[in-house]
Amino acid sequence: MWKEFKEFAFRGNVMDMAIGVIIGSAFSGIVNSLVNMLTSVISIATNGIQFAGMSFTLAGTAIIYGEFIQAVLNFFIIAICVFAMVKAMNGMHRKKDGPVPEAAPAAPTAEELLTEIRDLLRGTNAGTPGKEA
Repeated sequence: MWKEFKEFAFRGNVMDMAIGVIIGSAFSGIVNSLVNMLTSVISIATNGIQFAGMSFTLAGTAIIYGEFIQAVLNFFIIAICVFAMVKAMNGMHRKKDGPVPEAAPAAPTAEELLTEIRDLLRGTNAGTPGKEA
């Protein structure tokens, strides 16, 4: 069992995924900082309304929806950043590979060549089937 786990854990895909998770967690700190900046700018534009403090009271319980708004902003910013990164990576791969050459037309098969020769020979016999030139 240990051997199977070791083979699984040290495959390239698992290691790539682990690196992605680590980079993703670091990236979330950057995005949270960006969202805080954006909410500060929005707060200035809305005369000091803070998202984190937005709430309403229902049956004596405070329902804080401002944090949800910040989480939605986080999601959209991460989605836009991931989209931009994937688009840039795809563009780099296309440039590296160069233009894709069109496939050459397939060469005729032996049967097609023989049929062509037969048809040409029939045409030179002036339409008399069965006679050879």
